[in-house]
Amino acid sequence: MSESNIKNIIRCWKMILVVFIITLISEKIGVIKIPIASGSIMFLPLLYCMIICLILALLKPIKIIGSKEDCDISDKIVVIGIAVFCAKVGVNSGAAIESVILAGPALILQELGNLGTIFLALPIALLFGFKREAVGMTHSIGREPNIAYIAEKCGMNSPEGRGIMITYVVGTLVGSIFLGALASFLATATPFHPLSLAMACGVGSGSMMAASVAPLMETFPQMATEISAYAGMSNTLSTADGIFVTIFIAYPLCNFLYKKLEPIIGRKSKAEIKLVEEVQENE
Repeated sequence: MSESNIKNIIRCWKMILVVFIITLISEKIGVIKIPIASGSIMFLPLLYCMIICLILALLKPIKIIGSKEDCDISDKIVVIGIAVFCAKVGVNSGAAIESVILAGPALILQELGNLGTIFLALPIALLFGFKREAVGMTHSIGREPNIAYIAEKCGMNSPEGRGIMITYVVGTLVGSIFLGALASFLATATPFHPLSLAMACGVGSGSMMAASVAPLMETFPQMATEISAYAGMSNTLSTADGIFVTIFIAYPLCNFLYKKLEPIIGRKSKAEIKLVEEVQENE
């Protein structure tokens, strides 16, 4: 990071102080668990932070945080925070390398299942009118390592950066609830083996994994230990090798499909429609 960027970050000390205080408050609240029929839904401090910061950023006429200067510098601060997280993931993955080898190819290759987000979600995003934002939204499940990659490759102020942050925020807000309900349904209404469902729970997010594993352990109490172990290992592998799948497969594939599908099913913006109408009138 250049010296000018460091000075800009220091200049935004008010925003950093406010966010630090909000973080302390959120950590003090802690994890809130809401019991449901087959497990529980967990609300983590990260969720409180995002909601409180959003309220303060939109608050009028008092503008505590959310100025243009704050927004411009926030993407650089995000990269710093995620870099520390990625370093931790690398250390943990290296320490667990023997367990990764023993897990077998099925557990390792299940990460390729995340490519389904591209084939299912990209066409829908284009039909809704998203442009390059669709690439950021759908190339992965949009967790911290994926944000770090997009921030480094495209920048957080790019359409791809805005797209992946949409996925990250929505995933944080409703991801645990959705996966918890989905796991409950699959465990009781489908013939999938409990251990295969356990592996599917490890999407690369601790909160989502916990929310989806709980119903499985409740439904199959005799296999609770195995379910927890497989889900935890799957989550570790998804975090460790998921970034490589993103770099070498998912992002290039999503870009390729975007170029092919956008001219066919993409919705034109108002500016493009107006330009076409003007050209037709001139003809």
